[in-house]
Amino acid sequence: MEVKSKTNNLRLAPRKVRAVVNLIRGKGVNEALDQLEFLVRRPSSSVIKLVKSAIANAENNFHLVRENLFIKEIKVDEGVKLKRFMPRGFGRASTIQKKTSHITLVLGERVAGLKKSEVDKQKKEKILKTDRINNEDKKPEIKKEIGQKATNKGFVKKMFQRKSI
Repeated sequence: MEVKSKTNNLRLAPRKVRAVVNLIRGKGVNEALDQLEFLVRRPSSSVIKLVKSAIANAENNFHLVRENLFIKEIKVDEGVKLKRFMPRGFGRASTIQKKTSHITLVLGERVAGLKKSEVDKQKKEKILKTDRINNEDKKPEIKKEIGQKATNKGFVKKMFQRKSI
């Protein structure tokens, strides 16, 4: 199953976004998010949002398991250019192109058909087994008396006062 997510008209140049996107192509979603978190590039925050959105779509709409997802395809296309003018010498004006990007992300499954309900059943079985083991190893709790305070702070408070006398 494929899960698609898009960002349109992102106000960053496609060339700069492609440099970030090329780092995560083909990786697992958790590994890709880790890679992007520590990348000090401006497009990384926008790509993180897109990947998280695609993961949320997969989990909520298709009931897929997060650990089973990987970035199957990610591409950056050029969007519309905002044209601005900058005054130059001799009464001329030169154009400034503020470029935009369209990012398309497709997530795929490593193991086809693995649903969240199947994984939840496996986790519940493991939890039941560990609960039985934990019940046998419990130690008796030590009860503290209510109303008593620790008296060790008196000396420290006397020596290191907040205000000098």
